[in-house]
Amino acid sequence: METVLVTGGRGASGRWVVDRLAGDYEIVVVDYEHPGPDADPAPNVSFRAADLADRGEALDTVAAVDPDAVVHWAAIPVAGTHPDGRVFETNVGAAKNVLDAAGRADARIVQASSDGAYGFFFADPTPFPDELPVTEDHPLRPEDPYGLSKVTAEAAAGAVARREGVPAVSIRPSWIQFPGEYACRSDGYVADLDAGAGNFWSYVDARDVADLVAAALAETGGPEPAVPSGTHEAVNCVAADNALGRPLLDLLREAYGEIPDDCAVDGSALAEGDDRGAYAIAKAERLFGWTPSRSWREAASDEIPEPTLFER
Repeated sequence: METVLVTGGRGASGRWVVDRLAGDYEIVVVDYEHPGPDADPAPNVSFRAADLADRGEALDTVAAVDPDAVVHWAAIPVAGTHPDGRVFETNVGAAKNVLDAAGRADARIVQASSDGAYGFFFADPTPFPDELPVTEDHPLRPEDPYGLSKVTAEAAAGAVARREGVPAVSIRPSWIQFPGEYACRSDGYVADLDAGAGNFWSYVDARDVADLVAAALAETGGPEPAVPSGTHEAVNCVAADNALGRPLLDLLREAYGEIPDDCAVDGSALAEGDDRGAYAIAKAERLFGWTPSRSWREAASDEIPEPTLFER
């Protein structure tokens, strides 16, 4: 069984990733804190503590584990919760350290990027996309430290892939939701069109995110990988529909006044009356056979407990 090192595996979405992978791999979860010597880990799961922003600790930890693959999921997850410099420096430093270590270990790489890399959500005012749906080729124009850290981490993954000859995938999730706890369906969000306008009312279920991580890991290995060694690919990870269940073009016209003439709308992918999300997801399907299978229509009321990675 292959060994996969997962950073940030105890976090809100990271634990879903670990739970999804633990049936197929030996998982080593690396976080800033260890659950303690009395913790009884779930099957195929073990824990290590490290400050991944410390280069020595990151390099030593990855070298000691010598994994077959690394899933880098650790980060300060949003702008505005910490000083700008700390968000950028922590996220970029940890990514650079972990990705360099993964390359030296000849490990396949899958990392968490974000739709924040495009630069829509935290910009003021929110810029309109150059194209609809937004493909992975759309220019990345972040103004905030979080989005900028993700763009930098993607560039670092590409550099490591080229230098070390490993495959690397950056996954760009939209706003991650959890079964039975869909913040994008709260009364305040649904009633206020402006609340979701910054990312065009997009979301994704944590289980779909975990499924894409698993698919990317599987498809970067083997004799004919979807992402060959020495290359890096970024893929959107977004639900098929938008969080309001209304036609996307109508929402955009209502929120922004009109669809600008210089926005290229792919009519074959986004028709009038279509309640799909604003981000294209065809690339993830083409490379990894992944399509999102959860919608807020069912998942917002799902009674599924969050994964338990250890017991005391």
